[in-house]
Amino acid sequence: MRKSIASYLTLALTICILLYSSFSSDETIDLGKYSTEGLVLDYTVGVDANINDDALALNDATESFAPYLGKSFVGFKEALAFKESGGDYFSVNTFGYLGKYQFGASTLKLIGIHNPSKFLKNPALQEKAFIANAARNKWILRRDIKNFVGKRINGVVVTESGILAAAHLAGPGSVKKYLRSYGLDNFTDGYGTTVQYYMKRFSGYDTSFVKPDRKAKAI
Repeated sequence: MRKSIASYLTLALTICILLYSSFSSDETIDLGKYSTEGLVLDYTVGVDANINDDALALNDATESFAPYLGKSFVGFKEALAFKESGGDYFSVNTFGYLGKYQFGASTLKLIGIHNPSKFLKNPALQEKAFIANAARNKWILRRDIKNFVGKRINGVVVTESGILAAAHLAGPGSVKKYLRSYGLDNFTDGYGTTVQYYMKRFSGYDTSFVKPDRKAKAI
């Protein structure tokens, strides 16, 4: 019985010495020879076969990936918002223009908004304001859209989305002057941005979603 106990103790001591030697060795283990080739791997996240590489577009400004919105109406308003404020609902510029789309207080009044402070804190209202203002501008500029879309002014093809974007920047009156003067009367805002620049930058989007409405209101 004593010999058996002594044998087990000797075996256990030998194993401990071998283990200690292997862990205390300075020899680096080469993991390069190990591979998962041929193994069946059980991932917790499946591959989505519906993902299309073309569904992602690189945003040059942020160097990050974002959903590709193309020339859709959502693409139009988000591109315009990014130019205006970087897409920040709570932005106020040095001239006091407010929100994601940089509205002035006088324009807000025209579409039924009389409290700029509450407007700035309400993203949903800002989205409604953008639609209402675009609808109002489209009604005011309906004849100019009919007469000038497809024509080229100062080397830029006039499109409906370009007209609506320029109207957002400078107001529909300034856009009328630009079109009817064939580009000679080119409004410039406080930061040096022109009607012609917006005509070119935001051309070719699908703005058919916006319906002309003389009395369009956000509220």
